[in-house]
Amino acid sequence: MIEPARKPRVAGFALFTLFLTAVFVALGVWQLQRRTAKHELVAALTERLAEAPIALPPPAQWAALAPARDEFRRVSFTATYAGLPDAMVYSSGSAVRKDASGPGTWAFLPARLPGGETVVIDAGFVENTMQDRGVEDRAVKKLVTGQPVAFTGYLRFPEVSGWLTPAENRGKRLWFVRDHQAIAGALGWGAVAPFYVDLEQPAPENGIPRPGPLDVHLKDDHLQYAITWFMLAGAVLIAFAVWARGRRQN
Repeated sequence: MIEPARKPRVAGFALFTLFLTAVFVALGVWQLQRRTAKHELVAALTERLAEAPIALPPPAQWAALAPARDEFRRVSFTATYAGLPDAMVYSSGSAVRKDASGPGTWAFLPARLPGGETVVIDAGFVENTMQDRGVEDRAVKKLVTGQPVAFTGYLRFPEVSGWLTPAENRGKRLWFVRDHQAIAGALGWGAVAPFYVDLEQPAPENGIPRPGPLDVHLKDDHLQYAITWFMLAGAVLIAFAVWARGRRQN
């Protein structure tokens, strides 16, 4: 028979065990939900990337564009690179560009549409360190010819800075998150479209910066994580059962 003084201890440990089990099960279910959402995202992006490019939506429709519905849609349009300071955005690698798996920077430039509106172009990847602008500066200057260019690319929307995102280095015109609107405000590009265009083509003769087609290869480890959380929930229950059995035997 369990002594009265021990009952609260057993009950407390049981409640703690149930709490941990519920937390681990909830985390496992959450990972399964994320897996489902990831699969839906990959399917949607794969479909959009495979579609033929459409005309760039007119400025009157820009406010209605939304990332969930329009991100990664292929578009074609004509614009002229503006003779304004460019920016580079550091990246440790890309989840949608197999040819940009290592560290480097993305070259961001403003371009004027025939109607005078400004669209920001992510002109491509430059494999260099974030401390050296020499390669990018020489390459980007060759892009700004004052002549209209026929662009094909993908609609993208600004990223959000995280707690650990480093602050920009305005002296080097270096950012660590692809927030083209913040970049435009800092560098005096004026009002820009709410999206930027991830360039697919044309590519410069020397390949710097290097645009290219996007390919979805997002990591999908959610099932493994879910199994791990469920196993932890089972382990907690087993540990409590063994502990409770030992107390009864003693």
